[in-house]
Amino acid sequence: MGPTPKIITIGHTALDSIYRIAAFPQKPTKVRALEHVEAGGGSAANAAVAIARLGGEVHLWSRIGSDEAGQRALAALTLAGVDTKHIREHVGSRTSTSVIIVDNQGEALVVCERDHAMPGNPGWLPLNDIASAGAVLSDTTWHEATSEAFRYAATVNVPTILDIDVAGGLPSREILERTSYAIASAGGLELITHGGGQLDRLGQLIKKGIRHAGVTLGRDGYLGISQNGEAHRQEAFKEETVDTTGAGDAFHGAFAWALNNGLEDAECARVGAAVAALNCRRLGARAGLPTSNELDRFLKARSGRGITTGILRKHS
Repeated sequence: MGPTPKIITIGHTALDSIYRIAAFPQKPTKVRALEHVEAGGGSAANAAVAIARLGGEVHLWSRIGSDEAGQRALAALTLAGVDTKHIREHVGSRTSTSVIIVDNQGEALVVCERDHAMPGNPGWLPLNDIASAGAVLSDTTWHEATSEAFRYAATVNVPTILDIDVAGGLPSREILERTSYAIASAGGLELITHGGGQLDRLGQLIKKGIRHAGVTLGRDGYLGISQNGEAHRQEAFKEETVDTTGAGDAFHGAFAWALNNGLEDAECARVGAAVAALNCRRLGARAGLPTSNELDRFLKARSGRGITTGILRKHS
């Protein structure tokens, strides 16, 4: 069994400031925080850390500003084992930041700020690296880079995974046409489809030629449909919930990691759901992310079946 190829993730890197409070007030007022942490954030960056924590090789293609927030975000990624050599610092731009308020139920209010003047030209990215990758995962915050990467991936038959959320914006038709796996939040699915129930909306994506379309539903788990029309529902794993921030990012990263290890779609969703649940145990978008051994023990305890032995051996 040879080495598992790298995964390339593309998109958003941020620095989060997270405050935990007892409960959201009914009207604007002053509230005392029970806890506060500063941590790395951003959808693509969080997914990259999830892959690295599981033992995968992951390269993040992203942008930061020439500021202290960018240096802190970069340092957190490097410490987590993410390859950061293709994160470009843009002089005069500001790194994305977020303030996240989390209540005792784990629900989060996210206020994010991005520098809309951040240069979008992806001409400096090493597209040829995609040929040796096992998968490309992107959010929808850097459309120019996603479009070019997905276009190249199609020419070398590397699967692409698109994370669609309301915060990222609408993907272009060209990006969707080159997407192998479209996995959206409930709000993101509504943005890119028109009418009907969730299965109907997922079916609309399948008709565009997408291999697998799915929607993350928080405590209601995951619903996916494949090209043959077969639907699959993955129940959410019940786990102590401290903070739901980054749960969707964790799902996407774990799904990509499982796919890169040759697992079937339904098993990728099971792995994604487990990693998302485990990530909710800690405050912050990455603090609860498991290693592959922790994931294996969790799955065995909850379902009697862990992850494939060969995969576990490679990533332990």
